[in-house]
Amino acid sequence: MWDLGDSRLIIGSARYFSPAILAQAVERSRVGIVTVSLRRETHGDGFWKILKDLPIKVLPNTNGCYTAREAVTVAEMAREIFNTNWIKVEVLGDSYTLQPNPIELIEACKELIQRGFEVFPYMTDDLVIAQKLVDAGCRILMPWASPIGTGRGIMNPYALQTLRMRFPDTTLIVDAGLGKPSQACQVMEMGFDGVLLNTAIAIAQDPPAMAEAFSEAVKSGRRAYLAGMMEARDMAEPSTPVLGTPFWHMAK
Repeated sequence: MWDLGDSRLIIGSARYFSPAILAQAVERSRVGIVTVSLRRETHGDGFWKILKDLPIKVLPNTNGCYTAREAVTVAEMAREIFNTNWIKVEVLGDSYTLQPNPIELIEACKELIQRGFEVFPYMTDDLVIAQKLVDAGCRILMPWASPIGTGRGIMNPYALQTLRMRFPDTTLIVDAGLGKPSQACQVMEMGFDGVLLNTAIAIAQDPPAMAEAFSEAVKSGRRAYLAGMMEARDMAEPSTPVLGTPFWHMAK
């Protein structure tokens, strides 16, 4: 299992009103990893300086790429700029839903692994794609809960539960579609190893406070999973059993 460190929440760096607010969100959430896109417009030199000064690891991504070749090129640039072999691999296939192109994604991951990268592939919740990525050498998978930026939460709980069951030794991080801390908690209760999100924090009325709320939700969900939650039942069962306990009948 790949080590996520103390924090199981990863946040993005886009759409914040200012670099200072991003820094406050990082501090309040106590995350150890922040994603950065080379193709997305930033706030200038101040943005890069704040990132370098924060006690975090940077996870560059290939946001905006539509082919494996593009993704590999951006990954190589990111490795030089950030001095890291980590790369979140995004190869989009549809500009409306931002759904990944599975064929190009698998090709890009194969090439990047051969070049010595630790890849974090952004994918749908498809079991077959997941298996092919694992077969290609991926130690980490990042299935979506729902399309990026929608805040719809988990669209297909069955698919995510199947991924968790079928890949017990693979690090699974749910990426995209979460809009509320309760949804992040639900993901962690299912046994996932971490959560990555951006929009729900960045566009909140108080991004640092929302970042902290998500951090607490992720921790709570993880603790609940490890503690062992009760399963849903079809029949009611009294919390205080009556079998074998005395009772008295009061005569009128």
